[in-house]
Amino acid sequence: MVRAGRSFFSLVSPLTGLTVLALFTSACSRQDSGEPRETVIRFWHFWSEPSQKLVLQEIVSEFESTTGTRVELTELSWNDGKAKLQAAFNSGAPPDVVELGSDWVAQFSSAGVLMALPLDSTFTSGFIPFSQPPAMWNGRVFAYPWTVDTRVLWVNTDLVAASGWKQPITTLNDLLAASEKVHSSGSFGFGANGADVHRLYKKILPFMWTLGGDVLDENGRPHLNSEANIKALTLYADLARTGFIETQRQLDAAYLNGKVAFWISGSWLIPRVRSLAKFRSEAHLLPGFNSHPGISFAGGEYLAVSRATRNQQRARELVKFLTESEQAMKLCSAIPEAGFPSARIAYQHESLISDSLKAVFARQLDNARMTPVHARWLDLELIIENATVRVLLGEETPQESLEKAQLEALLSVTEQ
Repeated sequence: MVRAGRSFFSLVSPLTGLTVLALFTSACSRQDSGEPRETVIRFWHFWSEPSQKLVLQEIVSEFESTTGTRVELTELSWNDGKAKLQAAFNSGAPPDVVELGSDWVAQFSSAGVLMALPLDSTFTSGFIPFSQPPAMWNGRVFAYPWTVDTRVLWVNTDLVAASGWKQPITTLNDLLAASEKVHSSGSFGFGANGADVHRLYKKILPFMWTLGGDVLDENGRPHLNSEANIKALTLYADLARTGFIETQRQLDAAYLNGKVAFWISGSWLIPRVRSLAKFRSEAHLLPGFNSHPGISFAGGEYLAVSRATRNQQRARELVKFLTESEQAMKLCSAIPEAGFPSARIAYQHESLISDSLKAVFARQLDNARMTPVHARWLDLELIIENATVRVLLGEETPQESLEKAQLEALLSVTEQ
């Protein structure tokens, strides 16, 4: 529920005058000049690397040639892209089609700024089951899944062997023992994400899930201070003490430079490991607990249509086109970090899983979860991350930090 008199998105990110002016100026420049107008679909996306943009443009060009529609691509960055989207929706000049992270869809759809899409066989039978819930709000579809991916345990086998550790690592207790062994040999054991907004929660949630914990209870209420979650945060802090704490980017670099033995990260490392790493490297499924497999974080990219679009049909056609198996396969085949198509028939396509490292990610997706569908998820995410940081800094015990986080979470959800 939106508080009266305030924009939903202004609760998260205030607009600057220059941003609003730029958006309105852009909107005014598109007024009718008296000549026949071509249909233009404005699509804001996050594939901002030059090679990524080229791939997306090639795919979009096919849509343009078959529909006579021009697609105007605008790339965003993960650092400030969400704030720019909020600014655009607040100003009344949003793009026609927008790419959203799986954990953003609930906030946008619950705010009433997205157009409902058909809930038909294209959706229910076309996309892999675990990708469907984040696309829905109150029984309606507000986005289509585009791609999905997960994280696995990267292992520097040279550092592990040098430490004298010889046993398989199948449980989280094994991981801690092996990390301690590496640390005692004079090297860094485990790479732990520290303060890293929108990234740290992806590292602590798998520990909670694997140990039987969760963010919400069966009634959808926060349940952060459960015994399982406290145990998970304790384990994460213990692992951090065997290595070092840094951001995702810095830890990726540290792993590639051979400085850390164990690091949970994504498929974007595959080409870099093969071209840069001067050590033996393996990708493993996340270790489990009590004979249960490890549960990793699953993320995804989703495509949605702005409720304010003046080109509903073409915008919906573009979303449908891009999320179809053929186009999603082209994207994922050309961009390794894109992960896997959400389209059910292309999810484990032979051309993707023939790569031995990529195949580990495909297997991990069988035991992976997406974040809960909650209108205040981004608030809960920040609360979880802050609680984890307090423990990593030694400011509070896991129990103290999660007790505080639980109170913060309860207050946040009552403000809906």
